[in-house]
Amino acid sequence: MNSKLYPLQFNPILKERIWGGTKLKTVLNKPITSDITGESWELSTVEGDISVIANGYLSGKSLTEIINDFPNELLGTEVYSRFGKQFPLLFKFLDAREDLSIQVHPNDELAKKRHHSFGKTEMWYIMQADENSRIIVGFKEKSNADEYVKNLENKAVLSILNDVKVKAGDVFFLETGTVHAIGAGLVVAEIQQTSDITYRIYDFDRVDTQGNTRELHVDLALEAINYNTTETKKEYTTIENISNEIVNCNYFTTNFIPLNGVIPVNKNGKSFTVYMCVDGNFEIEANETSYHYKKGDTVLIPAAVNQFKLVGKGSVLEIYIS
Repeated sequence: MNSKLYPLQFNPILKERIWGGTKLKTVLNKPITSDITGESWELSTVEGDISVIANGYLSGKSLTEIINDFPNELLGTEVYSRFGKQFPLLFKFLDAREDLSIQVHPNDELAKKRHHSFGKTEMWYIMQADENSRIIVGFKEKSNADEYVKNLENKAVLSILNDVKVKAGDVFFLETGTVHAIGAGLVVAEIQQTSDITYRIYDFDRVDTQGNTRELHVDLALEAINYNTTETKKEYTTIENISNEIVNCNYFTTNFIPLNGVIPVNKNGKSFTVYMCVDGNFEIEANETSYHYKKGDTVLIPAAVNQFKLVGKGSVLEIYIS
């Protein structure tokens, strides 16, 4: 094991959004200073929003600097082989005081051609849900570009989209091309490819404090949308003290761990691992040191830190690339 590396926490990158609120502070203890904070970017190498280490002797260094210095040790041998020195995932917490815009993300091929970017496959873990909260995800029935555009022009696009009631613990996996929106009253943990490419297709005719509407990307979205029906909700087991698989795709694997006690963890050095604490508290014991985490914390375990223990009582998402 590379003794220079250890479990890394990062300063949250906080984003004001027209639909944001205050739950990132009241539910997740984030240091927000605005009543419309919608996102906390926990781990990012998106240009202009690169995470900075908050703990240990590497404090103050950026994630890209550490990857550059320790590519195999931090990313893992297989991740480095596949992605080079790019960090391939982006981790966020979101607070939707209002509905987000209805939007869609392009696939890798389209995103590369148009934006020199990854596409944006993502998943949502619902951490907190107000009564009667819902998401919008996919089409009710198979559609096509003509029907979609007609409904959009008539401001009736909601009539052809799925409206799904949600509760805490629900998980949704959104492949690229899936039309979607997080609904009001939800706090969500989001795991996605490293991409900030979003095509906004309907924004409920909202205006900001200056009376301006947000830009829409109707034409760009047409080629990106999957007009078929999709199954997005993921069922999963919740057996204590094991990694219960939720999502296993080309871009990431996510497990749910109901932690109650001690779990020894042995990794193979092929991928970094990220833990997001979605309830309770836990510790990581590594290198004869204890690192403490609470609900709303995210920690990056470098691939070279391949033997450690999870200790505590809480609910944890475990993410890596397989």
